Amino acid sequence: MSIVFQPTKAMLDVPTHYCPGCTHGTIHRLVAEVLEELDLVDKAIGVAPVGCSVLCYDYFACDMFEAAHGRAPAVATGIKRVKPDATVFTYQGDGDLAAIGTAEIVHAATRGENIVSIFVNNCIYGMTGGQMAPTTLPGQVTETSPYGRDVKSQGHPIRVSEMISTLDGACYVERVSVDTVPNINKAKKAIKKAFQNQLEGKGFSMIEVLSICPTNWGLSPVESMNWLRENMIPFYPLGVKKDTTEEGK
Repeated sequence: MSIVFQPTKAMLDVPTHYCPGCTHGTIHRLVAEVLEELDLVDKAIGVAPVGCSVLCYDYFACDMFEAAHGRAPAVATGIKRVKPDATVFTYQGDGDLAAIGTAEIVHAATRGENIVSIFVNNCIYGMTGGQMAPTTLPGQVTETSPYGRDVKSQGHPIRVSEMISTLDGACYVERVSVDTVPNINKAKKAIKKAFQNQLEGKGFSMIEVLSICPTNWGLSPVESMNWLRENMIPFYPLGVKKDTTEEGK
């Protein structure tokens, strides 16, 4: 009997700490599959900051660094400059990358650092209990916006991919989702292209992945997927936001 599915060697066989229904596991799997397919498991160095993914060094079979909250792009920059032959990536949530780490991601992108940033956007602070994040949608209820996000007093959400795409140093920015099998396949393709860009020395790539947080949204996993499709995708449209690589021209 032929094998049609098996674990990727780029992930460790350990129990997960993520909440039931969380799509971090799916995203981890996609990154790991890409690392294995490109023969990068022994050459890759990942950087995890603070957030739900703070423990992702327990799951990837490559070398991993732990960075201070929001500082993963700075740490990744240092690693890549010291070890230019290594494949370096960050794995960050919206509470990390789009809040305390805004300056880090903006300046890494504008410098054109030859790294990959995987940006997981679930519109909320997951690890610390469900507070409003920079990406929280207008009207969305969180622990710190119990009546819904009021843009008049709390500002508008940040569309990070659109912002990063305006920077000259960024070569490839795409927003994807993992809510359906077709979208999961597209997400993997985007992640693989980002890593290939780094291998070819093309510069900074960022893949934003729309994700769900059933626990802090107060919804079931199925309800959360529907909420993502009905609310997040219209506000954060999927697709390529910038591609200056030869293939994308």
